[in-house]
Amino acid sequence: MAHRDDDFTEELLRELLLTYGPCGQEDEVRAICARELEPVVDDMWTDDAGNLVGYVAAGGQSPPDDSHRSAATAGPSGAARVMAHMDELSMLVKRIEPDGSLHLTQLGTMYPGNFGLGPVAVLGDRETLTAVLTLGSEHTTKESPRIWETKPDQGDRSLDWHHVYVFTGRTREELSAAGVHAGTRVCVERSKRALVEIGGDYVGCYFLDDRAAVTALLRAARLLREGGQRPAEDVYLVFTTNEEIGGVGGSYASAALPGTLTLALEVGPTEQEYSTSVTGGPVVAYKDAMCVYDRDVADRLMRIATDRGLEPQAAVLGAFMSDASHSKANGLTPRAGLLCLPTLSTHGYEVMSRDAIDAIAAIIVDFVVRPDDGK
Repeated sequence: MAHRDDDFTEELLRELLLTYGPCGQEDEVRAICARELEPVVDDMWTDDAGNLVGYVAAGGQSPPDDSHRSAATAGPSGAARVMAHMDELSMLVKRIEPDGSLHLTQLGTMYPGNFGLGPVAVLGDRETLTAVLTLGSEHTTKESPRIWETKPDQGDRSLDWHHVYVFTGRTREELSAAGVHAGTRVCVERSKRALVEIGGDYVGCYFLDDRAAVTALLRAARLLREGGQRPAEDVYLVFTTNEEIGGVGGSYASAALPGTLTLALEVGPTEQEYSTSVTGGPVVAYKDAMCVYDRDVADRLMRIATDRGLEPQAAVLGAFMSDASHSKANGLTPRAGLLCLPTLSTHGYEVMSRDAIDAIAAIIVDFVVRPDDGK
């Protein structure tokens, strides 16, 4: 297995997990990524979609102008765009009631049961408030139909967003002063975002999707620089926005940046349906719900992982999408690939091997450094 650098990998992962990054408001996560990325790339910028882009030149020197930043000016290129998304599953204020309670809708595919009832952070324009996502008392009858219908021995309906609300302990006037309004982002509060060690070899937390992949991409950039290695073709390391609501940032970057390949790094579901396991090696996707990934790309990822003794797991995924599959399905990249960290309970309380991040980073380094021999 790949050597684990605890000081870099786990400390950075913990910092990223504790940082709020809801869809469309990834600023704090981007700042951490920029801090780590800038010393190890040849150029770095934030594009118009809010993506953070790190450029690593094949020849060792970036052009004297900005021609490498745009597909329109760079000319023909076999460059690769390797992406991990900064945003997390989150919530959005739909309305504020007279008593100061908030009703929410989701940002991304999630339900109240994914993260459970409990403390949330309401990211007001002028103040971040701690509040509580709640259903109400279980000690109720049919006189409280919103609660009663969710009881498994009564109404037996799945808990959904119209059943829950946020208790803020604030008046509408106080919420307005804090900058809370329809459209304000709401995240799971930091007290529920600590990385937990499980059985010695595994770690668990909410939002390993996609902070673990972000950490792996930053680790790959660091390995390239520290090893004095250069990619066979130019590489763009892209930390994307709004992946959870349609792959918006990744699609923009695929269209705007030079290159013919978009490779997404993600958490990958480990279920009997796909013959994947959290105890196994990296997951290489050949298909998901939006596209068929290029076989030569997937085969190459499988070979690299096998050569490293990582026992990769090939998978055909359903109910799954990535920056790469959004880009390919919309005609924004001719070629696409997906490499996943095997993860238990994706979009829930996620669990993965402590070695998974460094394994993915090592594969990415080999993928960009070793010329594609076509075998």
